[in-house]
Amino acid sequence: MNNKFIKNFEDLPTPAYVCEENLLKNNLELLKKIQDQTGVKILLALKGFALWSTFDLCKQYLKGCCASGLHEALLAKEEFGLEVHTYSPGFKDDEIEQIADISNHVVFNSFTQLEKFKNKVKNKSSIGLRVNPEYSSVEVDLYNPCAAFSRLGITKKNFKEDQLQDVHGLHFHALCEQNVDALEGALGNFEKNFGEYLPQMKWVNFGGGHHITRSDYDVEGLINLLKDFKSRYPHLEVYMEPGEAVGWQTGYLVSTVLDIVDNGMKIAILDTSAEAHMPDTLAMPYRPDIRGSAKANEKAYTYRFGGNTCLAGDIVGDIDYSFDEPLKVGDKIIFEDMIHYTMVKTTTFNGVKLPSIIIKKDDSYQIVKNFGYDDYKCRLS
Repeated sequence: MNNKFIKNFEDLPTPAYVCEENLLKNNLELLKKIQDQTGVKILLALKGFALWSTFDLCKQYLKGCCASGLHEALLAKEEFGLEVHTYSPGFKDDEIEQIADISNHVVFNSFTQLEKFKNKVKNKSSIGLRVNPEYSSVEVDLYNPCAAFSRLGITKKNFKEDQLQDVHGLHFHALCEQNVDALEGALGNFEKNFGEYLPQMKWVNFGGGHHITRSDYDVEGLINLLKDFKSRYPHLEVYMEPGEAVGWQTGYLVSTVLDIVDNGMKIAILDTSAEAHMPDTLAMPYRPDIRGSAKANEKAYTYRFGGNTCLAGDIVGDIDYSFDEPLKVGDKIIFEDMIHYTMVKTTTFNGVKLPSIIIKKDDSYQIVKNFGYDDYKCRLS
């Protein structure tokens, strides 16, 4: 960690992710409220939010982490220190014993994996199976766990009730950035297809994709749904594992305008890259909000934003941005809501430097990580 403190925003290095601690705390307090009122345990999904410099704060509110493999499980164990739940579409022979040693729950994606590894896991961790409730409400197939021919989870047709002797829990994950109505639908299908096995289970995991901290999320509806489920299955420990909801609207990516070129339209060249630093904007795709901007031509000065790599398509957003005042070299550009998912997907494509990581604490900015050449070189050989 760098741990240098800076008072003025204009003095921040760029590019940089800035997480505002007070906004993160607000999200955590809401999640704790749900836990307190329902008895459900909420885990942090590291695939969506892995800013471990904040874990001392997060673990005051959440019950642990869910991991997607060995490295995330190790991070959860070392830096969070509470419960570790690990699921992978396919575990490896040379990793499974270490994963079992550090995980409270190990969730298998198939009966083949269960049969292969259960004897290495069952005396160390609680064993679970991921099931597919076959409830599809996610519009983008790339992020739809229950899309046609999904590899994620066991369908009712492929479920083998005679192989549950060592299984303690069922896990499903069917949502992406959705409200409680989608959970209600997925839960209904889950109970219809797998409810007969719940009396013999010890726990159930409702997965992630719950947009709980979004302003229009029906929190009271969620609390009622969870209470109702718990009343019907009082013997079950119930888990949820949001990642995006933890980091939702807690910070931004700040960049600097390096140049402005005009080849028929004005293009601002930034010291950040959509391809390397915001790849989710291209994969989803979506248009990130920029502070103080509007859509093209809605304000007086319209610009396209280009990254600092040689990829021709390294362009931010599918619709250009407009501003009240003309941009100039040296201006700071703030991409809103870049702390969840965006941070964990960054690359060093083209050798570009990774954004610094900064935490805003009260009236100052703490630089917790700067990156350099070694971070690029050490990925290669």
